[in-house]
Amino acid sequence: MPPPLRSGAFRLLFVGRALSLVGDAVVPIALALAVYAATGSAGALALVLGCAMVPRLVLLPLGGVAGDRFRARTVALTTDLIRCAAQLFVGYELLGGAMRLWQIALAEAIGGAASAFALPTAAPLITGTVGPDGRQRANSLMAVANSSARLGGPLLAALLVETAGAGWAFVLDGCSFAISAATLTLIRVEHVPIPRRSLAADLKEGWSEVRSRDWYWTSLIAHSAWNGGAAVLMTLGPAIAFRHFGGTVFWSTFIEAGAIGLLLGSLLASRARPRRPVLTANLGLATYALPLILLALAAPAPLTVAAYGVAQVGLGFLSPVWQTSVQSAIPAHALARVTSYDWLLSLASMPLGYALAPLAADAWGPEVPLLAAALVVGGACLATAAVPGVRRFGQPAAGGGAQTGHLAKVQGETVA
Repeated sequence: MPPPLRSGAFRLLFVGRALSLVGDAVVPIALALAVYAATGSAGALALVLGCAMVPRLVLLPLGGVAGDRFRARTVALTTDLIRCAAQLFVGYELLGGAMRLWQIALAEAIGGAASAFALPTAAPLITGTVGPDGRQRANSLMAVANSSARLGGPLLAALLVETAGAGWAFVLDGCSFAISAATLTLIRVEHVPIPRRSLAADLKEGWSEVRSRDWYWTSLIAHSAWNGGAAVLMTLGPAIAFRHFGGTVFWSTFIEAGAIGLLLGSLLASRARPRRPVLTANLGLATYALPLILLALAAPAPLTVAAYGVAQVGLGFLSPVWQTSVQSAIPAHALARVTSYDWLLSLASMPLGYALAPLAADAWGPEVPLLAAALVVGGACLATAAVPGVRRFGQPAAGGGAQTGHLAKVQGETVA
C-alpha cells in the first residue's frame, strides 16, 4: 500500500470519497439525457444546472467559515447525508416516470448548496488524517480516484441510462454519499478550534490569509483564467469538432485523451518532488493554451487530440501539488475558509466563459474566442513566474508542520 493508505482513518476517508466521485461522474450525463429527453429543451437543462451552480457560488464563503468553526468531519458528514437525500429524490422522480422539472431543479439547488459546505472540508479532512510527510501522496491518490472516475464515469452513465434508466444513476450517486457518510462516522479527524467571533470577522480573516500571500492570490488568478478558458473550449469545441473533424468520433477521442492525461498527471504528482512546485505546476497549466490554439486553427486531428492530453497532464499534476502546498502553508484554523475562496474564484469564471463564448463566436466566429482564451490562459499562467513568492515558495521540510504566516525557504527556493 502507498504510505497514506496504511492509516486506517485515511483509508476509510479515501474509500468514501472515491465512491462518491464515481457517483458524481455518472450524474452529469444522466441528468442531461433525462432532462433533455423529458423536455426537449436545452434551456431546461441550463435552468437545472444553474439551480445547482448559483447556491454553490453564493454559499461557498459561508461553507469555508463552517468548515473552520465546526469539525470538518461533522460538516462533511452532514452534507453527504443532504446530498444523498437530494439525489435519491431525483432518482425516485425519474424512476416513477412522472418527472417534474421544478422538483428536479429544487433538489439540484439543495445539492448545490450542500456542496458549498462540503468542498471546503476536503483540505481539513486530509490534514486531519495524514501527517505532513504523506500529504502529497494522499492528495495524489485522491486525484487519481477523481481522474479514474472521470475516465469511467461517462461509460457507466451511458450503460445505466440505456439498460436500467437514468434514475438509477442518481440512486447510485445517492448510495455513494450514504457510504461516504458511513465511513466518516468511523474515523477521527483532528480539529483546530477557532475563537467564536462574528461571521464578518471570520470572512475577513480568511480573505486576509489569501491576500497576504502573493504566491497564492496570483496563482488563483491564473487558475481562474484556466477555468474560464476550459469553459470556452467545452462550449465551442463540439461545434469545431463537427465543422472540421467529422463530429462525434473526434470529440469522444478528444475527451478521452484528456481523461487519460488527467490520470497520468495525477500519477506523476505522486512521485515528482519539484524544487519549485507552484512555479512548475503553473507552467504546466499554461499548456492548456495549445489545444485552444490548435482547435481554432483546425490543426490535424491527431495533433489536437495529443495537445489536449498533454494539457490535462498539466492539470492532473497541478491539483495534488497545489493542494499539498496550500495545506502546508495555510494555518490549520483558516484552511477551510482559504480553500473556499479558491473554489469561489475557480467556479465563478466558468459561467462567464459559458456566457461570453457563444456571444463572441456569433459576432466573430469561434476561432476568435478560442484564440483569446488561449492568450488569457497562457499569459496568466506564465505571468506567475514573475511573482517572487511563486519562484521562492518551496516544499516544507520533512516532518515539518504547516507554515503559518510566511514562506519557508528550502535552499533558497520554494515550492507551492
